[in-house]
Amino acid sequence: MSSYDVIIIGSGPGGYVCAIRCAQLGLKTACVEGRETLGGTCLNVGCIPSKALLHASHQLHEAEHNFAKMGLKGKAPSVDWKQMLTYKKETIGQNTSGIEFLFKKNKIDWIKGWASIPEAGKVRVGDDVHEAKNIVIASGSDVATLPGVEIDEKVVVSSTGALELSKVPKKMVVIGAGVIGLELGSVYKRLGSEVKVIEYLDTITPGMDAEVQRQFQKILTKQGLEFQLGAAVQGVETKGNKAKVTYKLRKDDSEHVEDADIVLVSTGRKPFTDGLGLEALGVEMSDRGQIKTDGHWATNIKGIYAIGDCIDGPMLAHKAEDEGMAAAETIAGQKGHVNYGVIPGVIYTHPEVANVGQTEAQLKDAGHKYKAGKFSFMGNGRAKANHAAEGFVKILADAETDRIIGAHIIGPMAGDLIHEVCVAMEFGAAAEDLARTCHAHPTYSEAVREAALACGDGPIHS
Repeated sequence: MSSYDVIIIGSGPGGYVCAIRCAQLGLKTACVEGRETLGGTCLNVGCIPSKALLHASHQLHEAEHNFAKMGLKGKAPSVDWKQMLTYKKETIGQNTSGIEFLFKKNKIDWIKGWASIPEAGKVRVGDDVHEAKNIVIASGSDVATLPGVEIDEKVVVSSTGALELSKVPKKMVVIGAGVIGLELGSVYKRLGSEVKVIEYLDTITPGMDAEVQRQFQKILTKQGLEFQLGAAVQGVETKGNKAKVTYKLRKDDSEHVEDADIVLVSTGRKPFTDGLGLEALGVEMSDRGQIKTDGHWATNIKGIYAIGDCIDGPMLAHKAEDEGMAAAETIAGQKGHVNYGVIPGVIYTHPEVANVGQTEAQLKDAGHKYKAGKFSFMGNGRAKANHAAEGFVKILADAETDRIIGAHIIGPMAGDLIHEVCVAMEFGAAAEDLARTCHAHPTYSEAVREAALACGDGPIHS
């Protein structure tokens, strides 16, 4: 029986980061993972492979629509789907092997297999039981589906199956207009599929800034995606290699049927804790199947912690990473901390969408007086030169203190630009602080500065 200071269950972004931080802090550490490769859903069948396909398909879009405008003449490239999947697989391999290298570098034991916790302080993997002073559950999440919709990963697919299709479908129906559905819907639209998105609510990207939602839907519609909002999917029937999606419009209860070659179910994710034995242990769970933790990521069972998608909060890889580091520091006797008010969200379509902090709707509901500064990328020289001038930056600041309390960006490199605002918010900066910071010209980041200026006397280039 081997003994450790910490055993982490799961090697996704939360788990592997927690393991590395534990090892850095001098704790004897092991990580249990049943996949053949490390990295969890994110690196194997989520964040990383989807970004590879988003990047590849965007290059095709540029070649088809913008190269000629820039004087790059020639026949547009054709799609070699098999090679694109190879590129995606190689990208996954580079990242997962990188985690394995980091485990070896930091002397972290990879216990291969699926874990259960027979009692506090012990982790069973196969026939072996390992002792641990502390256990961190980082088991992640799984696909959530709808009643009447059975995923077979062939015709009716989750994001996992959508990343492994044998060919580009002629028609894809996407159920759910959230991050995953819009990203993968964009990929297949660029590759030549007809894509229809069916969403229960009356807006896409639920919870995001309303102005961003409207602009985003307008841009995606222009790119060729079709939207049916306010529609409740009743079921999906498959026959051979085809499917029929039945849905009802909420406004009049009328029923409609949509044919598809592939149906992508992207209706969210749910915590994955199967097989861990948490019920027998007496670990407290929420009504939504999340592991309950205190402010230090500890469960109600002494020595057992939980982080990432299996606990409360946004199911984001970087949120799990922050919790992984903080939990490791807490276990090591330090003061681990996560600022949940400054966790950015990003959609990696083109243009990208990013946000951090509060929305205008949230501020209005709370009666919080604020001011909004907005700047369009049409006024940004770099964006115009790069055929990327769609979208805007919006910064929200407290009406009295000018302290930044939120930001919403739709436009080029939004997922990178948002972090300038994140750093500002982390240090309690005012919009004026950001506005008075010199920004290199010409860069996309100047749009962020202009939005900050718009919170005061006004932007320069608008």
